[in-house]
Amino acid sequence: MCDQTFMAATFGPCDSCGKASPLMNIYIKSEAINYCSFCVEMMACQQLQKGETLQSLKKESDSLKKKLEEERGKLNDVELHQVAEKVEVLSSLSIKTRRVLKGHGNKVLCVDWCKDKRRLVSSSQDGKAIVWDAFTLNKEHGVTLPCTWVMACAYAPSGCAVACGGLDNKCSVVPLSLDKNENLAAKKKSVAMHTNYVSGCTFTNSDMQLLTSSGDGTCALWDVESGQLLQSFHGHTADVLSLDLAPSETGNTFVSGGCDMKANVWDMRSGQNIQSFESHESDINCVRYYPSGDAFASASDDATCRFYDLRADREVAVYQKDSVIFGASSVDFSLSGRLLFAGYNDYTINVWDVLKGTRVSILFGHENRVSRVRVSPDGTALCSASWDNTLRIWA
Repeated sequence: MCDQTFMAATFGPCDSCGKASPLMNIYIKSEAINYCSFCVEMMACQQLQKGETLQSLKKESDSLKKKLEEERGKLNDVELHQVAEKVEVLSSLSIKTRRVLKGHGNKVLCVDWCKDKRRLVSSSQDGKAIVWDAFTLNKEHGVTLPCTWVMACAYAPSGCAVACGGLDNKCSVVPLSLDKNENLAAKKKSVAMHTNYVSGCTFTNSDMQLLTSSGDGTCALWDVESGQLLQSFHGHTADVLSLDLAPSETGNTFVSGGCDMKANVWDMRSGQNIQSFESHESDINCVRYYPSGDAFASASDDATCRFYDLRADREVAVYQKDSVIFGASSVDFSLSGRLLFAGYNDYTINVWDVLKGTRVSILFGHENRVSRVRVSPDGTALCSASWDNTLRIWA
């Protein structure tokens, strides 16, 4: 998979043999070199000492990983709920459905809020992306894409464009116009190109760069204007299903989660994987940063949501109940960070107390799997997307 991923990204002469071929950008003593896959294999075999095999090296790698986990374990002191024992218990929440957005002809797979706190973009298996006014329920724009299963969508920070991608392996940026009759599909610009489906996308802190995750096991940073690949991120060993950008003005890190049960934190400048967490027992469907940027939550098919503190470099809380047996598909935090909203495959949204680890409410209303939950930028509303073809605004 990794070799093929670079076909779309880098093609040129190999630094070792000089042949023009798909290149792998690897680092030796922090210096980037571009080798073809054959030269990388040759280099790996030449470095083997006498009596060494790939199997013995794998065994050694596993034992080092085990030692690392043991050392990490020694630093563990207390769980988050123990620290929060004296914190006041939350009073009962009164969250109800205030709006139901109908218009998609098939499963709604993704939704994102505009920074103006009013508009939304949603994407669906019907091959369309729709821009909504959440106050009036009006559909402001509709974009038809060349494939069904539009799995990812995102609003640009300026509110002047949306990005969407899916099973066509591309992520396209569509500029939004004030003219309702204008054909937006004609203005659509293909920016990102992966070798497998696009599972997630988000703009960085400007409209000029786009971050994508893909079923080819990679994430990538693209220049929107030229469509050029700026940085690729290799470290997952299976499909990457979700990503989220750190919530700061200089957001230089992001987190990704995937089918290899890993959540990886990346440095966008170097392309390096700087932290990795492996405590889930099944696919990670969604990752989401805590409002302060010092932690993140993940949702998994193992029916749990987990909370990781980046400073402590470990998992500090697990949100689960014996009665919750279905996979969690999406998570998002309230503006204060005290509540964690999680969408599940049993059609419900569970609201967890982040500090105490207890469930404080269950939201019923959807008639099929909840695919995405997103809190509005001002924290006053929650939007959920579902396989029942609708979106719901809760407040």
